[in-house]
Amino acid sequence: MHQPEMTCVIAEDEALLRDALVALLAEEWPGLRIVAACDDGGAALEAIATLRPDIAFLDIRMPGLTGLEVAAGALEASPATQVVFVTAYDQYAIDAFDNGAVDYLLKPIARERLQATVQRVQARAGKTQAGDGALAGLLQQLSSALPAAAKSPPLVWLTASSGKDTRLIMVEDIAYFQSDTKYTAVMTAEGEALLRKPIRELLDVLDPAIFKQIHRSTIVNMKMVASVTRDEVGRGALRLKTRPETLAVSQPFMALFRNM
Repeated sequence: MHQPEMTCVIAEDEALLRDALVALLAEEWPGLRIVAACDDGGAALEAIATLRPDIAFLDIRMPGLTGLEVAAGALEASPATQVVFVTAYDQYAIDAFDNGAVDYLLKPIARERLQATVQRVQARAGKTQAGDGALAGLLQQLSSALPAAAKSPPLVWLTASSGKDTRLIMVEDIAYFQSDTKYTAVMTAEGEALLRKPIRELLDVLDPAIFKQIHRSTIVNMKMVASVTRDEVGRGALRLKTRPETLAVSQPFMALFRNM
């Protein structure tokens, strides 16, 4: 029986592993169309919300949003998208994933395991995962079981350019970061300074409990947020305590503000 063409988004921050998965999928599932290959969680969530793929292969550990947070956002933005987690943590993965809500691949990805995953994903095609709450329950289980990442302490201060001057800025005083193609603006109550560091690198060194990505190009200090509003199509806007402007929140990221 002819299998209809399916689409997928891949999210893996390590380029070699991402390229290897793309190549392996091309061999094992030639009819699968890869519509986006992302290197961080924020880009992946926006791609899923925009493109609504049939499948998302999500690395659990990524800068900014983890694969678990991307999957939680995808539940609202694209509930028909099947999730396949990619993980190195086999000590908890097998028990957690065996409830059948989603599939998983252990790193390094074995061809035989991918073949089995492809068969299961194809068999589940067209069935929403959000309906019975199985995926939501699994995400909660995995969040509590996920081993703590071995990371350096969060960034405390940084230096950024302001005109001809170089300012030393305490991270706790930063309201938000906003990136364009070349620079990242560092916004404080005193004004703007510029960094030559992309958003993706900042997400690796900021405290994830305090700094949240709200758009592909914006990270906000949650301690500086005064209020959150949502419009009729699900997009959000943040009012800040120390800055007059409001910040746009992409619709996929609004899931992260559900409790506010």
